[in-house]
Amino acid sequence: MDNLPFLKIAAGASVLSLLFVAYLIRYVLSKSQGNELMERLSVLIQEGARTFLNREYRYVFSFVIVVALAIIFIGAIKPELGLGWQTALAFAAGAIASSGAGFLGMYIATRANARTAAAAESGGVTAALDVAISGGAVMGMGVVGIALLGLAIVYWYFEGQASIVNGYAMGASLVALFARSGGGIFTKGADMGADLVGKVEVGIPEDDPRNPAVIADNVGDNVGDVAGLGADLLESYVESIIASLAIAAAAIIVGGDQVPVYLLAFPFVVASIGIGASAVGIMYVKLFAKSNPQSALMNGTYISAFLTVVGAGIYAMMAGTSFTLQGETYEWWGPFAACVLGILSGAGIGFVSEYFTSSKYNPVKKIAKGCEQGPAITVTEGTAVGMQSTFFPVLILAISIVAAFSFCGVYGIAIAALGMLATTGMVIAVDSYGPIADNAGGIAEMARLDPKVREITDHLDSVGNTTAAIGKGFAIGSAAFAAIGLLGAFMVLSDLSAGDVSLLAPEILAGILVGGMLPFLFSSLLFRAVGDCANTMIEEVRRQFREIPGLREGKEGVEPDSSKCVDIATQGAIKGMMLPGFLAVAFPIAAGAILGSSGLAGMLVGAIVTGVMLGISTANSGGALDNAKKYIEEGHYGGKNSEAHKAAVIGDTVGDPLKDTVGPSINILIKLMCVIALVLAPLFGDGII
Repeated sequence: MDNLPFLKIAAGASVLSLLFVAYLIRYVLSKSQGNELMERLSVLIQEGARTFLNREYRYVFSFVIVVALAIIFIGAIKPELGLGWQTALAFAAGAIASSGAGFLGMYIATRANARTAAAAESGGVTAALDVAISGGAVMGMGVVGIALLGLAIVYWYFEGQASIVNGYAMGASLVALFARSGGGIFTKGADMGADLVGKVEVGIPEDDPRNPAVIADNVGDNVGDVAGLGADLLESYVESIIASLAIAAAAIIVGGDQVPVYLLAFPFVVASIGIGASAVGIMYVKLFAKSNPQSALMNGTYISAFLTVVGAGIYAMMAGTSFTLQGETYEWWGPFAACVLGILSGAGIGFVSEYFTSSKYNPVKKIAKGCEQGPAITVTEGTAVGMQSTFFPVLILAISIVAAFSFCGVYGIAIAALGMLATTGMVIAVDSYGPIADNAGGIAEMARLDPKVREITDHLDSVGNTTAAIGKGFAIGSAAFAAIGLLGAFMVLSDLSAGDVSLLAPEILAGILVGGMLPFLFSSLLFRAVGDCANTMIEEVRRQFREIPGLREGKEGVEPDSSKCVDIATQGAIKGMMLPGFLAVAFPIAAGAILGSSGLAGMLVGAIVTGVMLGISTANSGGALDNAKKYIEEGHYGGKNSEAHKAAVIGDTVGDPLKDTVGPSINILIKLMCVIALVLAPLFGDGII
């Protein structure tokens, strides 16, 4: 580490981030949980979330162990490939970091929920936002602290060997896929069961304590939208850094380029600057939030981005030097320009996501208006909004890719991804505060607090849906950049020239078609898993309303069997996540073995193209349908329990798996396949075709 001072900077920033996390945890836990019933409800949610994560990770780590042993076996029989126990160890470290971030987020989110409700009751929207954003910031700053510290240690210990360091990204990515898809199946299966029976069939309010699926629904918010989110964005954050490191390393291995330390240091230093900038943004929200939560959250995000740009610019001017990659010479300011471009691109995609998902703008209002005509129009309009919302983000990505490449080649594309995710601490804090507010609303409803408390938490949740859609825009945009950067590193490491990737080559055309199909197959499996889980949940909720005397009427002392619903969601999630996870690993290996390196490159291109479209459209469709429902619940078009509201609830149940299961999982899929291809690149030659 003495010869690589930038690793000291990264390690120091990571430690400071984790100290900030410790402060935030202590701050949140110092707040009141409210009355005894609120505390008991919070404990039930904690127990359900802990039970699910323990069972999920037992299955996931069985898979991790199998993959690690396979890497060791390959390294033993073919040591010339550069794989072995070192790569397996880095792979395991990435998996542990990802799961650790998920547990951290779940731990604090399930304790911040009742405290947010209590703060809303005693101090109004400002106090509630303070607790919720503090809980979300534990997840955000914990993710970047754990991710960067783990990467710095692996990079230092194994002296920057690319094949080993890439294993860290593969481990984080694999666990993230299972965590996001499994958590998404759990939360949406429970949510659909609770809403379709409780709100539509029985006609009771959302989060009514009589509904057996309510606790499972609230557990799902934590395991899917917090723990799953943390694992997801940790993986994105790590891969945005590793993509740039991999490209620089591949240029040295294949082309013999004299890559300056500046290129290896830049991603670590910018990530460190982003940690400090995120901490400032979070404190801004805590200290200066008033009656407008969305304004406070967005301003905090802008401040973080601005400080990152300033810090990266100062570093580039001080340490930058010209360099040569793949025969092209670039100026010192190239990486900085690509980084700024990534930040601006992320902001642009975020603005588009906000426009299509916020109830302030016409798309959501039009969906809400269509709800008066029934659920068919609701779903049709919501689907159209999602498809339309791909137009500008794709143009932004296309222009940014060309510009970033002109600044410093494929390295610039990877750095643009890092620019988008440099302020991941702030982005996750803003994103994960929403599920905490949603949980707080559920506890307020179940504890029969003053309706004004639920109004406050619903408002925070609605803002959270919009900010979450913006966060998902950042995630899918950075996924596109990072996946292309990883693809570029794979092609450089595989020594694929322009002639090797001609579109006239049949194996490449075949690869593109297969890759283009994969996100659709993957989405289908996740949709079906959510549907199966929801169907079982619906039958169980109906059974309890039918067979438990006095439950429907709300007789005193009569309580639903919530544990049964938590168990159903857990089993459905674990069963549903295994096949998609296996296919995500198997397809790149099979494509490389059959079609060779060039065919695998084609498959990755096809998956990136369709995956980005599906990721954007599903995230924005779901967010728009959810906020259309909330817009009606605020009193428009008849308000709660109107025919328009019933149609909006059905639209929301369709949109939920789109935005919280399929969309987030797709962006992990395309990066996981790219990083698997990169790690196993030495295995693939010309294939068998």
